[in-house]
Amino acid sequence: MAKTRILRFPTGFLWGTATSSHQYEGDNTNNQWYRWEQQGRIRTGEVSGKAANWWERAEEDFARAEQMGHNALRLSLEWSRIEPAEGRRDAAAIDRYRAMLADLRQRGLKPIVTLHHFTEPLWFADRGGFENEENVRFFVRYVSHAVENLRDLCDFWVTINEPNVYVSEGYVVGAYPPGKSDLRSARRVLHNLMQAHVEAFCAIRRLQPAAWIGYCQDYRLFDPALPFSPLDRALSWLYETGFTWSPLQLVERGRFAFPLALLMPPISRAGGARDYHGINYYTREMLGFSVTSHTEGFIRRFPHPASVYHDGRANPNDVEEIYPEGIYRVVKAIHRRTRGNKPLYITENGVRDAADSRRPQALLEHLVWLHRAISEGVPVRGYLHWTLLDDFEWMDGWHTHLGLCAMDRATGQRTPRPSALLLAEISRANAITADMVERYSPRLMERIF
Repeated sequence: MAKTRILRFPTGFLWGTATSSHQYEGDNTNNQWYRWEQQGRIRTGEVSGKAANWWERAEEDFARAEQMGHNALRLSLEWSRIEPAEGRRDAAAIDRYRAMLADLRQRGLKPIVTLHHFTEPLWFADRGGFENEENVRFFVRYVSHAVENLRDLCDFWVTINEPNVYVSEGYVVGAYPPGKSDLRSARRVLHNLMQAHVEAFCAIRRLQPAAWIGYCQDYRLFDPALPFSPLDRALSWLYETGFTWSPLQLVERGRFAFPLALLMPPISRAGGARDYHGINYYTREMLGFSVTSHTEGFIRRFPHPASVYHDGRANPNDVEEIYPEGIYRVVKAIHRRTRGNKPLYITENGVRDAADSRRPQALLEHLVWLHRAISEGVPVRGYLHWTLLDDFEWMDGWHTHLGLCAMDRATGQRTPRPSALLLAEISRANAITADMVERYSPRLMERIF
């Protein structure tokens, strides 16, 4: 029997890119990340500045997304614009977001709106942020105000982006604001963030019963350096459970997975508090015990040596693995762990690659693996690439290049890369063809066609 020459995605599949307010809008000077930049805490010493200047010219890039055949775009609201001081709301900010969402809809791009993407107003941070359980009410109040004013233009909400990264980078590693390394604070913040999601979910459901509500999480795989080593296997299980699977279990069953369940109480109304699974997937790490490694208590974390590459970050020793099969493993595991009762959306996936020499092949191979999962019954309903333009990438500043389009910071000129053209082809066809595979990843030809 002849093999098919085309891999088709489900009808209505969402194709697009993901963005965030602080990394795109520019002049967000009233949040804790701006203060972090001004304190010289970015590795490169850079600041976000005008970013991509979306506060003034977002519609130009919406037009580019439309021209690339996308039918969705993920963006976030900047809480510090909407509520610049505690209890003071800025109607002009809501009006600007209304104009942006209306433009997206007019172009046939479904708005997917994130309500918290790492940034929060200075007044909120100065009150203790999510370390203080009492502050959850301020977040829910902001969410309610935003949804009340934008629900006629958006019905797909992401409450919180990557709570596990927010906690690990801000309260364990100390690389994100507030720059703490305190496990007790980290546990408290994770608990309060997940409580904030649950309460925001309930608030949105009351205001917009037909809305599609969830959050997105960074799903990172941790594989044992030595698969036959019981110690390495136990270590990998511990990291993956704590970082990846425990928050997922909370929103499925109302309690964190072991071992976090021993450290944090359940959250009421958490079970089932989402309509979909938002999945940010980038890479995996290998884990093993090493008597010569002292940075994490004799634990060594490293990318798989067979496919390691320098990913363009400021630190030349900061490397990452391109591991397309991981997206298949992640969505299959989520489907299995949650009894397959919710659809899945890839809300972020991408590669740092200024030359765009690896990204087209990586993009194609991730999508081939994603299609395999779909063909095996996993209900994946969309793919959003991170990101549309080269952006200010948090601690790495402007040094990384994750955009489908290059952006000249001096002139603002946008230039589509080959990967942009490839995703445009796939989006328009809602499929991967043998010709695409032959051009970008010929090694896959015999395996899939």
